[in-house]
Amino acid sequence: MAASLTMIGVAVGLGNVWRFPYMMGSNGGSAFLFIYLAFTLLFAIPALMAEMAVGKNNPGGTVTAFESLFNGIWGRLLGYLLVSVVTIAGSYYAVVVANVWYTAGFSLLNGFAKENIEGFNYSLADGVLQYLLTILIIIICLWVVLLGLKKGIQRISTIIMPFFVLSILYMIGYAWTLPNAINEVITFITPDFTQINATNIFAALGQAFFSLGLGGTFVIVYSGYLSENQSIGKIALYTGLGDLGSSVLVSLFIVPAILVFGLEMNAGPSLIFNTLPELFGVMPAGRWIGTLFLVSLGLVALLSLIAAFQVPLKSLKFRGVSNIQMIGGFGLLQIILAAPSAFYPEIIGPLDLVFGSGMQVFGSMMVVIGVFYGVNSMKYKSVIPYAHTSFVKAWLKSVIPLTLLAVLLGYLYANFS
Repeated sequence: MAASLTMIGVAVGLGNVWRFPYMMGSNGGSAFLFIYLAFTLLFAIPALMAEMAVGKNNPGGTVTAFESLFNGIWGRLLGYLLVSVVTIAGSYYAVVVANVWYTAGFSLLNGFAKENIEGFNYSLADGVLQYLLTILIIIICLWVVLLGLKKGIQRISTIIMPFFVLSILYMIGYAWTLPNAINEVITFITPDFTQINATNIFAALGQAFFSLGLGGTFVIVYSGYLSENQSIGKIALYTGLGDLGSSVLVSLFIVPAILVFGLEMNAGPSLIFNTLPELFGVMPAGRWIGTLFLVSLGLVALLSLIAAFQVPLKSLKFRGVSNIQMIGGFGLLQIILAAPSAFYPEIIGPLDLVFGSGMQVFGSMMVVIGVFYGVNSMKYKSVIPYAHTSFVKAWLKSVIPLTLLAVLLGYLYANFS
């Protein structure tokens, strides 16, 4: 159970609360939701099992894992590429986490009265303040990394996750009592698949893989801590359903609030930062409830950021460099990389589509291909549940890689042809 909580703690975060609502609102609404659900169940969870099998057999991290999959320089280069992707993604993710904590502090000091939240949005008015908060977040996360997995991630996951879920359930209960909320939601959940295009399908696939931490990085690193007797199938299923449930639960209070208050579903990355103050502003004791919710959200977001930092720190080893030196150098790199996103937060959306969707789908696709076509395929297939059966083997070996490749190529053709 502890392993499942740890993996869920790695998966559940701002990808569910910040990213999922704005991706859904910008990519077809409820039609996106249904496509995302299908991608998660049919592709992301099976891919999660493949990545867990690789990680469990390669505790050294991403670079070692891809060397094992593809044997030699090409596997090593692919591993370095995916570690670089996580490093870049972590830099703008840190800015978003800083915004969550800024929102929590703002609410505690000023409340959510209408006159206080007008003009308050995703981008902090003072770019310097945003950057300083981001630096502080980076330092805190790296300190937790120093504590190690069991003292850091697992302890925080066990404490935070139940409180986070209870907060969401309370938010759902109140949001559905808002005037005309039920009618608005009924209208919203009627999907219009005729408006879905290649970009929307790509976004739904990317969200399914991003939210679970797939991409040949997060899952591989954290699966390296699993013991021999822990079932990959059970942990993957619990993690996938837990993450999926979190996204659906969040939409059950975000969507009614957006529709009732007349906000724009396609507002992009600023969506929850515009929605939550409106909701807390009319809620009884909203100032305190809102602050507690945002603090719990901030703590959950820290878990995901800690996981993002752990990936390169675990995967990269340099002779003669101590752990403290490695963490210090990596922290300095993150501080430098975070500067553009802190001062120009409008670039976060495009960056997230490339590094948070495209590259993670690509990385996971390469893991699945490596498991079935790589030099050590027999070792990995032996620990994937039912991988010896014809249907599961065909699904993992052919259907998943071909589908992922088709969606990636379709997106590239639609946007760059």
